[in-house]
Amino acid sequence: MDLNAIYLVSDSIGETADVVIRSALFQFETENYQLKKYSYVQTTEEIDEICAKAADDDHAMIFYTFVKKEMADYMKDRIEKAGLIGVDIYSPILTGLGQLFQLPAKEKPGINRQLNADYFNRVEAIEFSVKYDDGRDPRGIEKADIILIGVSRTSKTPLSIYLANKNVKVANIPLFPESKPPKEIFSIAPERIIGLVNSPKKLNEVRKERLKTLGLPPSASYAGMERILEELEYADQIMKQIGCEIIDVSNKAIEETADHILHYMDVMNINRKQL
Repeated sequence: MDLNAIYLVSDSIGETADVVIRSALFQFETENYQLKKYSYVQTTEEIDEICAKAADDDHAMIFYTFVKKEMADYMKDRIEKAGLIGVDIYSPILTGLGQLFQLPAKEKPGINRQLNADYFNRVEAIEFSVKYDDGRDPRGIEKADIILIGVSRTSKTPLSIYLANKNVKVANIPLFPESKPPKEIFSIAPERIIGLVNSPKKLNEVRKERLKTLGLPPSASYAGMERILEELEYADQIMKQIGCEIIDVSNKAIEETADHILHYMDVMNINRKQL
């Protein structure tokens, strides 16, 4: 049986919809559902994509929280045109309070989180780094504070999460010869890009361990020295073309590499963006 798809869509983290829907789900004795969360939805194009995905599901429902009326109205229109079921959680509340106070809503996503800016900035950064991990969406490149690039097993993901806990929004992009990197990395300031490299010996060791955890033979080409050298040469060409900072992580702990990056950001005067 296909799971019922419950879409949670927000122009911020999406915590309001998440809390409301999870609370409501306790009233139903079923686990026949899957939550699909879409945070930081800022454009009508993203709404179009989400509604198209929901339309492809056999059983789907969309709950959304937009503080901007034009975005909420657009979502409502797209849901109706796609023949979907949708619930606007925020708009009735904002409309009611506006009538009560005779004041317009500020329509600023995430304004409540300014009460504890440091904590919520960290949450945002973590959500951002997860969303734009491993090259999932090249749009994250232009929004990120720092972009990490490198071959597989150069600590891109753990570094992204560690830096996110320091309120740094990180996107990371894997480099391998069979796929061209996103064009966006060649159009932004090279100072915002960090290339990560590892020694061939270390890569051979960690990749063999990775294959072992996946139940695959260590002789697979992924861990082969010839393949590793090919990838490193390709990555070196890309990094030189960009002209970015390069860090050898082969003998560094995650914390040490992160400190290097944070110091580099200070030296280069790289400000952390507010999304």
